[in-house]
Amino acid sequence: MIALGPLQRKFVLNWSKIGTRWGINRTVAQVHALLLVAERPLNADEITDTLSVSRSNVSNSMKELQTWGLVRTVRGLGDRRDHFEAVDDVWNMSLVILDERKRREIDPAVEALRSCLDGAEGARGGDARTRERLVKMLEFFDMMTSWYHEVRKLPKKSALRLIKLGTKVGQFLGGAI
Repeated sequence: MIALGPLQRKFVLNWSKIGTRWGINRTVAQVHALLLVAERPLNADEITDTLSVSRSNVSNSMKELQTWGLVRTVRGLGDRRDHFEAVDDVWNMSLVILDERKRREIDPAVEALRSCLDGAEGARGGDARTRERLVKMLEFFDMMTSWYHEVRKLPKKSALRLIKLGTKVGQFLGGAI
């Protein structure tokens, strides 16, 4: 068990609340938070003891976090146990989370809209109105997905510069943000 300071405990608790709002298992979010604030890589037993969760829960959480690319395994000399550390680059961590959320939430929504619209070209009445709304939704999702992919291709430095432009982009375009 590792001793957590008050700020570390508060972060682990709050990150798990955020994670559950995002549809992520509470323990997965807690493990991720713990590894983010840990001063060194931790083994599964230390994670289990510190979070007071079952070993199998930690094991499943580690698999999911490794699948996402948010945690990596490290080995110490003379120690046969795996130790884990979080990817600590906030930019890379954010991109991984955004990519996964897009894959889990946006992509299925787009697929559902496309499925609904298949064969609905000659819709009448309420169906015609519904089709029109679904087409607008799909166009919006397609536009945002295209924008996402373009921004995703930018080098980190350029993407950060774009983000920092903030309200200046709105002012340049003639609107207020």
